[in-house]
Amino acid sequence: MALRYYQREAIDAIFEYWREEGGHPLVDMATGTGKSITMATLTRELVEGWPELRVLNVAHREELVEGNFGELVGVYPFAPVGIYAAALGRRDRHAQIIFGQIQTIYNKAEEIGHIDVLEIDEVHLVPRDAETMYGQFIAALLAINPDMKIVGFTATIYRLDSGRLDEGDGRMFDKVVYTYSISQGIEDGFLAPLSSKGMATGFDLTGVGTLGGDYKKGALAAAVDKEEVTRRAVAEAVAYGSNRRTALFFCSGVEHAEHVRDEVRRHGRTCEIITGNTPKTERRKILHDYKAGRLWGVSNDAVLTVGTNVPGIDLIADLAPTKSASRYVQKAGRGTRPVYPPGFDPDSATAEERRNAIAAGPKPNCLYLDYAKNVSYHGPVDMVQPKTPGRGDGSPPVKQCPQEEGGCGELVHISVMTCPCCGRDFPPSEDVKITAKADDVPILSKAEATWRKVTERSFYLHQKPGKPDSIKCVYVCGMSQINDFMGPEHTGYFKSKTDKWWVRHSGLRPMPKTALEFLTRQSELNVTDEIAVAPDGRYWSMKDYKPGNEKAHANDNDRQANNDNINHLSEQDWRDLEEVPF
Repeated sequence: MALRYYQREAIDAIFEYWREEGGHPLVDMATGTGKSITMATLTRELVEGWPELRVLNVAHREELVEGNFGELVGVYPFAPVGIYAAALGRRDRHAQIIFGQIQTIYNKAEEIGHIDVLEIDEVHLVPRDAETMYGQFIAALLAINPDMKIVGFTATIYRLDSGRLDEGDGRMFDKVVYTYSISQGIEDGFLAPLSSKGMATGFDLTGVGTLGGDYKKGALAAAVDKEEVTRRAVAEAVAYGSNRRTALFFCSGVEHAEHVRDEVRRHGRTCEIITGNTPKTERRKILHDYKAGRLWGVSNDAVLTVGTNVPGIDLIADLAPTKSASRYVQKAGRGTRPVYPPGFDPDSATAEERRNAIAAGPKPNCLYLDYAKNVSYHGPVDMVQPKTPGRGDGSPPVKQCPQEEGGCGELVHISVMTCPCCGRDFPPSEDVKITAKADDVPILSKAEATWRKVTERSFYLHQKPGKPDSIKCVYVCGMSQINDFMGPEHTGYFKSKTDKWWVRHSGLRPMPKTALEFLTRQSELNVTDEIAVAPDGRYWSMKDYKPGNEKAHANDNDRQANNDNINHLSEQDWRDLEEVPF
């Protein structure tokens, strides 16, 4: 299977980071955008490019281990690969590539031996504490090979206590080298849109304390699991889900999940429960029936938050309040996997065609019913900013389309002025900061990106003391100037973004390595037809661009490109010429 553009960019960003800095990189990819095939391709390219390397891929659940193993075999059929997971009945400790379950291997570092690259899936679940399974295992592997590199993959780059994985003392990762967000996936047509509703039924959490950054589990279950509240909530969910095909219920405790299941059944809908105590064979059967459409609903107690691939889920009823931004985003992400019409090939279609196919298909969107007030607490799922401990919760970043005034109950960001679900206009709010300048500046602090025709484009050398030189790119759109920056001499995402821009504008390979080379070779580049810009506070922010088919005039209008260094080698040839990537 060919990689999607962002999957290729993620892998390239890892190699680029290792060439420049050599630390432990982190990849942030939204749920449902293909982390498994990205990891599989990275593993294949490591082993094929440097045959002496050993790679270990670790996850916390057997389904993830099994799925990641299957993905690798799909892209690398004759890989020297094994599995080390008691739950799967395999202990292939000597394989060159190993897929391991942390519960089985955390004390087996000596058996496994020297590892060059450790890949961790769902890395947001790795605690900071060095005494945990992950902490002990990683320390033991580093004692064997101090030069081992760790690569993390996750849809949420913050732990359950809201701390970023690349910040603070004891952090495991040095840098987020690539991000592909939920909003990018939806815009590209690779993810299904989410619609959220604030519900009439809610929970009284007065007196429920916190522990480890989230509500205390026992106290939360006692506050939430009340018979009358559960009945009202399930009745609302069943009514909202009258024409929804597959429902997922997140509950607060095992008993609460049982009560929700029973109440769903009372309304004539099929529903089963999955908890941490559900036997493995029973769990597999439930999930098989669920994916096949033989079950309408499944209730669970926080066990289907990650690693659950059921594309048909088009209704999520969240009855589990959480202060963890990670848990909230992961739960909502269970509903973003798209269902395209039969026969439609998303990878040969345009973004617009994919979005249209989703809208016309059996799952135009996923409805998230927010009984837990998680949207109100954390904000829209594509705009979550984890709260810093001790900073206070602040004001809710959302508002609700008022049902008592004919609205639909949709939850939207505080800055949105028209409901995207029913089209109702919101009156101006004192909570929405606007500007009143007659110039071309954003009237709202946040809004959707819009496309503008580019009438002129110029490049300028940009220098800052103590920093590598960069390029300031000025787009002229009518009477407005929009600035963007390129970093051919920089590293990480800034460099990969610059190289991607260069290639998409038909610049020749290899890409420029200095700002002066960029300016010298600008005649190679095609024009930029349009740019997408969105307000970002008081300024405009570049979001995307559309290259044209014609060559642009260079700033000096006469300098020709230096074509002596055209890349005549394939990507594999270039890899074969390189040393180990870190």
